[in-house]
Amino acid sequence: MSIRPLLAVAVAGLAAALVLILHDRKPLRDLVSPVAAVVMFVLVVSMAPRVLAGGSYGLVLFEILPGVDFAFRVDALGLVFATISSGLWIVASVYSLGYMRSLNEHAQTRFFACFATSLAAAAGGAFAANIFTLVIFYEVLSLVTYPLVYHHEDDEAWDGSRKYLVYLMGASKSVLLAAIALTYHLAGSLDFVPGGLLADVGASSLVLTVVYFCYLFGFAKAALMPLHAWLPAAMVAPTPVSALLHAVAVVKMGVFCVLRVVFHVFGTGLMDGLGLALVTAYLASFTILMASVYALTRDDLKARLAYSTVSQLSYIVLGAVLFSPVAMVGGIYHIAAHAISKITLFFCAGSIFCASGKRKISEMGGIGRRLPWTMGAFFIGSLSMIGVPPTSGFVSKWYLALGSVEAEQFAFLIVLLVSSVLNAAYFLPVSYVAFFGEPNEGQGGVREIPMVTIPLVVTAVLSLLMGIFPGYFIALAEGVVR
Repeated sequence: MSIRPLLAVAVAGLAAALVLILHDRKPLRDLVSPVAAVVMFVLVVSMAPRVLAGGSYGLVLFEILPGVDFAFRVDALGLVFATISSGLWIVASVYSLGYMRSLNEHAQTRFFACFATSLAAAAGGAFAANIFTLVIFYEVLSLVTYPLVYHHEDDEAWDGSRKYLVYLMGASKSVLLAAIALTYHLAGSLDFVPGGLLADVGASSLVLTVVYFCYLFGFAKAALMPLHAWLPAAMVAPTPVSALLHAVAVVKMGVFCVLRVVFHVFGTGLMDGLGLALVTAYLASFTILMASVYALTRDDLKARLAYSTVSQLSYIVLGAVLFSPVAMVGGIYHIAAHAISKITLFFCAGSIFCASGKRKISEMGGIGRRLPWTMGAFFIGSLSMIGVPPTSGFVSKWYLALGSVEAEQFAFLIVLLVSSVLNAAYFLPVSYVAFFGEPNEGQGGVREIPMVTIPLVVTAVLSLLMGIFPGYFIALAEGVVR
């Protein structure tokens, strides 16, 4: 028993409360999130030595039903998610301050309070000991990010936020609840079990298949096609929110939940025996390729990044269901690799908008000469998404490619190679236009904004360092697989 996982969740929750209390004392209010982020990160990494050694932390708060507790358990998979989300909250909080101040955004207290609460929900989901606890925090995350999506409160924001809520809450209120009820009926428990909670229940193949797909599509935050449209629609939100949605908390919660189902509810043996792994792999491959094609057609930079996220999330799912140990490590590692690289790209998109008001790639000709740090960081983030060494994205794609060969699934190796070519096709032209394109009029006043630029440079450097020194997240991923 340990109170540390609860403390990690409570720190972010307390930060949200303090932001509301200090709403009329802006200097103190603005200090809350960075300080809380550092404290939360320290708490999370303090649990790493025991987890890396094969241990865990657990805490049962209270019983809901026989076999169903509201409980926390810190294991290797949860620590991957918690480490990257709490670590990126530090830089995201600084970036958000610079972004909101430079644009003089309204409702900043609501923004920072919801932002902190979303990180509390992410930590709670990461450390959930069972499906019940996980879904509670999953739903909290959906609700608390809704005000962030409609932050601008115009017609476009309301339309995007409605789609966001309908997809995420609609899926969970229907098929996800059915999956949970059937799981409890079959197993008499909702606990995560190494090897799979449902591995030995003896239910019919049809029932188990139905339960699996209820989970797969119920966790709509994973953005598998066709349940992906909410993610591009959420681009109406301010850029720090887009970074939160696409890199740190929301989408990572989705794929994290899918991985929990694959590894700890069904288990690799049952998944393979039912043929569910192969079907999921084909669905993930279709999403990888089609979302990349959509990204190619988008001139709005944030929309292009949004479809890139849809594609990249399915790398994680694909690695998990190939059932090659190397591929599974690559898929889990990609949670961190994608997060650090994609938050860099969204930070850069926000920096461009703050400095120039530009959203469309076709209007960014020559802007790299005015924003060299921003566009340099964007180029590094792009290389990581493509999978060029020595970036973090190269490490995960290398493991995924080797795992495809190890599993003798050469069709998925081709998917990975083709998707990397598509990644290059929609990312590299952005840097080319920015550095070598004909400058547009009105760029004379365009300049870097330090509080916005410094965090994106930090995350770009971290993306490189994670590629050179991937040991921490690789060790955690191997702890999940073994």
